[in-house]
Amino acid sequence: MIKNMAPLSMAESLRYIKDQEAKAFVKKFTKMDEKEAEPLRKKLEGLNLIKLNEKHISKIIDFVPEEKEEIQKILPDSNLDDEEKDAILTAIKEKQ
Repeated sequence: MIKNMAPLSMAESLRYIKDQEAKAFVKKFTKMDEKEAEPLRKKLEGLNLIKLNEKHISKIIDFVPEEKEEIQKILPDSNLDDEEKDAILTAIKEKQ
């Protein structure tokens, strides 16, 4: 039975994957582990950006963008302005 549906980054999904082969496969594509992903999610949620939803935050955690252009490529539907992108990049740099 599904109790809750929430978008997760690949790093956050590792806690729910039991199969070791599947876990190893997902780890190949993640840039951070679960312990790093959780504080970054909280930091991004704490920015209280209206245009930034849970799916966007999961994508940011998966790709860990380093430049504004990367954020725009990852989130083409978000329409974030430069100030909001700067806030996201600052949050990412603080958690690295």
